[in-house]
Amino acid sequence: MPGRATIHEVARVVGVSTSTVSRAFNAPHMLRPATVDRVVAVAERLGYVPNLHARALVTGKTGLLGLIVPDITNPFFPPMVRAAQRAAEERGLGVMMAESNSVPDRERAHIASLSPHCEGLIIASSRLTPEELRQIASTMRLVLINNDTSDVARVLVSSADALSAGVRHIAERGAATFCYVGGPHRSWSEHERRSTVERVTAELGLPTTYLRDESGTYHEARRMAAERPFDADAIVAFDDVIACGILDGLSDRGLSIPRDGYLLGCDDALPIQTSPRLLTIRLRGSEAVIEAVRLLTSARGDTVAEERILLPGTLMLRETA
Repeated sequence: MPGRATIHEVARVVGVSTSTVSRAFNAPHMLRPATVDRVVAVAERLGYVPNLHARALVTGKTGLLGLIVPDITNPFFPPMVRAAQRAAEERGLGVMMAESNSVPDRERAHIASLSPHCEGLIIASSRLTPEELRQIASTMRLVLINNDTSDVARVLVSSADALSAGVRHIAERGAATFCYVGGPHRSWSEHERRSTVERVTAELGLPTTYLRDESGTYHEARRMAAERPFDADAIVAFDDVIACGILDGLSDRGLSIPRDGYLLGCDDALPIQTSPRLLTIRLRGSEAVIEAVRLLTSARGDTVAEERILLPGTLMLRETA
């Protein structure tokens, strides 16, 4: 049964000392790769699980990374969690995850509870102030995703270039007025997307209005679209969840996309295809968290040196424009 084998049984089967088994998990660089591979293979076959508490006492490390996301129900984040787990496992580490629900106090509480047990933290779409994040980064290993705080290591999943191309594409199709439906307040992604729409529509001389789905949910977006006229030729949504709500809300009013207007989403994270298929921007969330794990695990010392990695998105031309 998994977890029932002891370090002594693994050592006996492999034909090495218990200290060698311990080094295979805690300090593999001290052993020959063939020895490490043999120990790990036998441990997996017998169901041996290293004692993380003992490892922490000996090495000062827990073998865990912390990951905080704002909303696990948003389809953008589960693939990111999976990618983090796989990237950590490749390095012999595990992941402890928490959800902040985009509430700063909850995020602070998760940081406080995870920090003593993790060798480093990855925070996606942090809602904390730059001052708070710099303070945390000065005391432990920290990498941010989609928060552009200077002096802190960060990976940014950017939609700016692809979103600019999407707005211009819709304008070329004949849209003369736009409406942007924003997402979570104080989100770096929200700021980047809204400012991109503002800039491009201003350059094109196209009137633009702005609304916000405060909850960031499909149901709120659908209710909004069903109850109020947008009075625009094209709608740009913060993400695909909001875009799908708008699509169905317009349908509830008897309107059809692209017959009665155009619709552009962002993130290409939904596991299903809408009808018509949604024009959107494919973002590299999984790649971002893999980069974050790399930054954490390759850092020397107790903190991570500042590095700013930008991963641009790709416009996916589909049927809503």
